[in-house]
Amino acid sequence: MSLMRVVAAMVLGLGVSACASVDTASRNAPFDVASTEIAAPAPSYQMAGFEVTVPRSLRVSEANTYYPGGDIVWRGDAYGDRYEQVKAMFEEGVRLGGGPLVGARPVHVQIEVSRFHALTEKTRYSVGGVHAIEFTMTIVDAQSGAVLRGPKPIKASLTGYGGQKALAAEARGLTQKYRITHHLAYVVREELTKAQGFVGPSRGASKTVQPLAPIGTEASALTTAELN
Repeated sequence: MSLMRVVAAMVLGLGVSACASVDTASRNAPFDVASTEIAAPAPSYQMAGFEVTVPRSLRVSEANTYYPGGDIVWRGDAYGDRYEQVKAMFEEGVRLGGGPLVGARPVHVQIEVSRFHALTEKTRYSVGGVHAIEFTMTIVDAQSGAVLRGPKPIKASLTGYGGQKALAAEARGLTQKYRITHHLAYVVREELTKAQGFVGPSRGASKTVQPLAPIGTEASALTTAELN
């Protein structure tokens, strides 16, 4: 009889030990909880004004070589004041990208161009290349003047067509000026509507022009096929 009690006590002890093991394991198990990191909210801006500056200190090159020196290389307009031509292109891009926005906070956009190296005639009608576009963008509260983003250096380079592809694009109205202007509009739109702003490709230049996010305007309705 005493032997049976000993056996029963041992069985009971093992059961309690097993329960304790399970309980300990469950106490030490990691909790499946949601991450405490919260993504930054997208800004809600409307553009109350803007200013584009193309410093006269930038050097213009008119050399028709594959890769001329200079900060400004532009052949998409007739020969003239390249500073004003580049400025007009940026201004149109800012209007297209920021003008239709109807966010809650009025802002001013300030852009200073530091490099605008598009393709020469020789490059465009042979091998093609890259429109190297760099500028600094600052977003300022229209009422207080507080800086909301920036000054942010932006590289907005875009692949430029060459040879037969360039000629075919020209025939469709997809000039250097058209593609670059709409690319700038997209970059500005990203800066004004995305928490992280414009994020360029990891390997330098964007290969295609992306259409603007729809806001109900004619420009927003353009498709990728109509831009490339």
